[in-house]
Amino acid sequence: MLKKFILLVCLIIGASLLCCLNFDRKAPQKVNIQFSSWGSESEMRILKPILIEFEKQNPDIKVEFLHIPQNYFQKIHLLFASNTAPDVIFMNNQYLPIYANAGVLEDLTPYQKDLELDKFYPKSVQTLSWEDKVYGVPRDISNLVIYYNKSLFDKKGVSYPKKGWSYEQFLDTAKKLTNAPEVFGISFEEEPLFYMPYLMTFGVEGVPRFEDERVQTALKIYADLRHKYKVAPLKEHSASATMAQMFLQGRLGMYISGRWMSPKFREDAKFDWDVVEFPGVVPMDSSGWVVAKSSKHKAEALKLVKFLSSSENLKEFTKSGLIVPARVDVAQSETFLDGQKPQNARVFLEVIETSKPTQTTTDYRQILDTLKTKAEYVLN
Repeated sequence: MLKKFILLVCLIIGASLLCCLNFDRKAPQKVNIQFSSWGSESEMRILKPILIEFEKQNPDIKVEFLHIPQNYFQKIHLLFASNTAPDVIFMNNQYLPIYANAGVLEDLTPYQKDLELDKFYPKSVQTLSWEDKVYGVPRDISNLVIYYNKSLFDKKGVSYPKKGWSYEQFLDTAKKLTNAPEVFGISFEEEPLFYMPYLMTFGVEGVPRFEDERVQTALKIYADLRHKYKVAPLKEHSASATMAQMFLQGRLGMYISGRWMSPKFREDAKFDWDVVEFPGVVPMDSSGWVVAKSSKHKAEALKLVKFLSSSENLKEFTKSGLIVPARVDVAQSETFLDGQKPQNARVFLEVIETSKPTQTTTDYRQILDTLKTKAEYVLN
């Protein structure tokens, strides 16, 4: 009887101690990191499941997603100024120098091997570098090609443009396609992005400052498409329509733009179309992920960047048709070369070889704004 009593007491004490231990044991604390990005709702439908999967695979990390669809860099600038910058920030190469030069971004050069940067196109990594240091892991490459209306070419009896064609052949093709004011051979836009290929092809190197004589000469060559050869529309011809809308209306034989237009044309074009390289040099830009130097959780931030830029997740971004993936294995996969229009999707990859990374500076955006304003007289 005594033995049973002693055993019962021991069990009660043991249970009490166990309860105390369980009560005192604190649940593991999650590390909270913040991640910011711009993007349309369709892009958010891609991104959010990826973040959910990251949290599932890393139960000790909670990601607070900050979606900034408008005035993105104005808000990012304010967050840095108030010392509340997100841990991971989606950023493009045109704004990166501002923050890298200010010393508020983490130098990712020591982490190149872990982040597998050798699996990305070297030029894409170069665009997200500053003063020989890598600051970003690229998601996508932005370059320009020529979309062309194959049905219009067939109707006019004009041969399709081929790889390696010259500027003279390009101009001759534009002339053959033009039947003004109903149809024009080539698009014409006054945003520097779209006439940068002409500037680079005709001798402009480095930052395009309007005061540079080479810039003015190249702008004159571009303006000649409108005023001398009359193969590109004036403002009065396009009215309120964008160049993309004119292309969809069948009023442009050729249209200069990037990969981001492909989903729109797949959905809305009522004619056959494809892409070909611009007959010259085009700029290369990139967007990717950077880490704030002020982050208190750099290890977790780097883990998120590595996860986002993995082959599996970059394929998810690529499926939308909006981007040219910066990671070589994804760009060369069926996910990108999927047989959908454009049939000649490999052109976007071939252009990488001949393109030149945009030489950005801390005041690059202001330089482009000045160029746009001063070039307006020449172009019109």
